[in-house]
Amino acid sequence: MISAVQLTKCFGAQKAVDSLSFEIPAGQIVGFLGPNGAGKSTTLKMLTGMIAPTSGSATIAGFDLLTQPIEVKQHVGFVPDSGAVFESLSGLEYLEMVAALYGIPQNAARLRIKQFIQFFDLSFETLTDKLLGAYSKGMRRKVVITSALLHNPPVVFFDEPLDGLDANAAVGFKALIQTLAREGKTIVYSSHVLDVVERVCHRVIIIDKGKLLLDGKPEELVAAHQSGTLEKLFTQITGGAELEQRAEDFAKTFWA
Repeated sequence: MISAVQLTKCFGAQKAVDSLSFEIPAGQIVGFLGPNGAGKSTTLKMLTGMIAPTSGSATIAGFDLLTQPIEVKQHVGFVPDSGAVFESLSGLEYLEMVAALYGIPQNAARLRIKQFIQFFDLSFETLTDKLLGAYSKGMRRKVVITSALLHNPPVVFFDEPLDGLDANAAVGFKALIQTLAREGKTIVYSSHVLDVVERVCHRVIIIDKGKLLLDGKPEELVAAHQSGTLEKLFTQITGGAELEQRAEDFAKTFWA
């Protein structure tokens, strides 16, 4: 469902993504991991057609990213880390606008919206009586997730989807993506919450400085590196262990 070949993105002299290649089949939840500035969000923006790669190629759901960008956008859902919305619209107006962009008939769109807000424990009055600018961070996140799934895409990209969600909503969301994967949808899940990634993802791809570091099943990678947990593995290969020691030394020195 996703195939990236030597995908590269440069911003001036800086290479944000450096020759990334990987394939993801249908029905798989893949944790897409890396430290800040590793190139994760840039990669997701390329794969969703938001920005063009400098070089390399990719296909999404059988459509070429460069020559069939509209078809790619029709077959993906994307929850960006920003959670940006049109703040001057109500939640319902925003979701109906998204549905119209995807050509979903109004009656069908309204039914799907109601199903999602029931799932996320939002009231219909909240969607109609408040502008998005007055929503809490968690409420906006629920609306953005709904907008990404309204058109029933076969491929969904999530960038820090749990940011702002309360504990109950987070549990429901994790169950949702696992169900979507069982139904054959491909899920790319970018997050810094590694214990959640370890529990819900079938596979992890770890990048740093735009380059691929590791790709495999979490339990197999952890066992191979004798790390104990995915979080410890992540710190080992991305320099986090050194940062922990530096933080400890700094704290001892600063308050000595």
